[in-house]
Amino acid sequence: MRRDIPPLAEVRRITEKKRDAWWTVMLVDPVATPLVRFTAMRTRVTPNQITWGAFILGLGSAACFAFGDWKWLALGAVIYHFSFIFDCMDGKLARLTGQGSVFGAWLDFVFDRIRVMVCGVALMWGQYDRTGDTFYIWLALAVVALDTLRYINSLEIFKIRHTMRKQIKARVRAARRAQNEAELAFMEDLLRENPSADIEQDLQRAAGEAVGYAPQPSDGTTGAEADAEAEATPKPKAQVIDLHQEFRQKFPAYLRVRSFLLRHRIRAHLVSGIEFQMGVFMIGPLFDAVMPVTIVSGALLLVFELAIIYKLLLSTRDFTRTIDSFEEQKVVTAA
Repeated sequence: MRRDIPPLAEVRRITEKKRDAWWTVMLVDPVATPLVRFTAMRTRVTPNQITWGAFILGLGSAACFAFGDWKWLALGAVIYHFSFIFDCMDGKLARLTGQGSVFGAWLDFVFDRIRVMVCGVALMWGQYDRTGDTFYIWLALAVVALDTLRYINSLEIFKIRHTMRKQIKARVRAARRAQNEAELAFMEDLLRENPSADIEQDLQRAAGEAVGYAPQPSDGTTGAEADAEAEATPKPKAQVIDLHQEFRQKFPAYLRVRSFLLRHRIRAHLVSGIEFQMGVFMIGPLFDAVMPVTIVSGALLLVFELAIIYKLLLSTRDFTRTIDSFEEQKVVTAA
């Protein structure tokens, strides 16, 4: 029995993401986090072993789906949910015990995609064998395609955002070296770190007001001493880059909803790959409504993916304007 595992509250802080899918926050973390603490304290199980366990449970769920009868569908849905709980536990255990690895992340990703593919084909084949409706064959292809689309889109958007940030940071570093300008911060990072300030800061940004960010002293200096030091050696506030400014201006009502969700650790992307899987492999089978629930889940996934793409489009416009502003500043400085 390990004695270096902290209390449950601390385990939650270490292992639970600051933002996650609402299904995970509400229906998975309350079970997975205590199980992770128990596993770390009482066993020698590794994250990769849990990944294998989640995969094997997923295959068991697929076997149940293939029978097509409602009782087997319900059993398959329950097994799939336990498979997903295990799938969340491997990452949490890795963060808690420091046993994470690059190979483990690859294994988790690949097994997730295989599990969705096998369960999707088995579920729709069981319904086709049960009803003779060939539309289920098309639904099987749609489930695999939508899951693939979701993760490819997510990876590509991450790469584009990373590239934009990298280019902006390079420009700012060059300007700072030449002119000793302030440090750089991104609005999205500031809001993520401080969800309680989201509404005020977002509304300021939506109204076109400049928002500054001044880091607090962390070296034990008192507020009075810090103020005196600041007066003696004034430092510029961090330059805040907002690559979602146009989106915030177009949809100000969204900001309040986003702030509320962030305070409860729920991300604003309400129907992602996780909710899509739960709709297809849990809700549909449990209520013996595989076809309508799959169609609705797929449609909602597409809507939210299109919203993310539209948000990315607006973000690229903000990126272009930011780069252009650097060029204008360079011209003014040269003049």
